[in-house]
Amino acid sequence: ADRKECLLVETRDDTKDNHEQAAGISIYSNSKSIVLSYVYIFDSLWRQSELYEQVKLHDKIQKEFIDIAAHELRTPIQPILGLSEILKSKITNKNECELIDAIARNAKRLHRLTEDILDVTKIESQSLQLHKEKFNLNDVITSVLADYEGVISRTKDVKVSVISNGDIPIEADKGRLNQVISNLLNNAFKFTQKGSIVISSQIKDNDNNVIVFVKDTGVGIDQGIMSRLFSKFASKSFTGTGLGLFISKSIIEAHGGKIWAENNPDGKGATFSFALPLSH
Repeated sequence: ADRKECLLVETRDDTKDNHEQAAGISIYSNSKSIVLSYVYIFDSLWRQSELYEQVKLHDKIQKEFIDIAAHELRTPIQPILGLSEILKSKITNKNECELIDAIARNAKRLHRLTEDILDVTKIESQSLQLHKEKFNLNDVITSVLADYEGVISRTKDVKVSVISNGDIPIEADKGRLNQVISNLLNNAFKFTQKGSIVISSQIKDNDNNVIVFVKDTGVGIDQGIMSRLFSKFASKSFTGTGLGLFISKSIIEAHGGKIWAENNPDGKGATFSFALPLSH
C-alpha cells in the first residue's frame, strides 16, 4: 500500500479455512530495493492481466462480427443462384446466357468464401463438429468429380482420371471429406494448365489406414510457402484466399488423420495426400 514494506507469505495448503494451517513460511522486509522489486513484479502482472482481458474481449467481438457478416452474406447468395437458373431457362440468346453464367459463377465463388470464413471461425473457436457415418470413400470421390464435370469439360488440355481398388469403407463426416477432396482438386486445377490430374486411393494394411492422393502435372509448390502451406492465407495464386488447405488440414486432423504435400520427383507438378483410419 505505501510501497515501504512487504510481507511474503508461502501458501502451504489453500484448502484450509484458517491462516495458521494455510500459510507456511513468511518473510518481512522494509528494504527499499526489495520492496520496489516486488512492487514492479506485481504491477507488471496486473498490467498483463488487464491486457489479456482486453485481447480476449477484442477476439470475441471480432469473431462475433465475422460470424454475423458471414451469415448475412449467405442470405442474398441463394436467391441470386436460384433466380439466375430461372432466368437462364427463359433465355435463348447465347451471349445473354453467358452473362448469366458469369453471375452464377461469381455468386458460387462468394458462397465458397462465406463458407470458408465460417469454417475458419469454427476451427479457431474449437467448435467444428463432425457428423460421422459409414460409407464407401470412393463414392465420395466419384461425387466430387461429378461436381467438376463442367470444369473438366472446359479444360481440354488437362486429363482427369481416377485409380481405385474396390470399395474403401470408412467412418467419417461425408460432407467434410467431400469438402477436403474438392479443395485439393480445385487446387490442382488452379495450378495445372496442361497435362493430367490423377486421384487415387489405396489401403495400407500395415497400419489400417487409407491414403488418398491428388497428383497433378502443374507448376508445383513454391518453396517459399512449402513450410507454411497448410497455414491460413498461404497462397501464391491471384485467385482464392489461401484458406482451403488450412480448413482441409483441420478437418483431416479432427478425424484422427494427417495431410501432407510434396513436389513430384520428376519436377512436374505436386501431390497432395491425406491418410484416414479405416472403418472396422
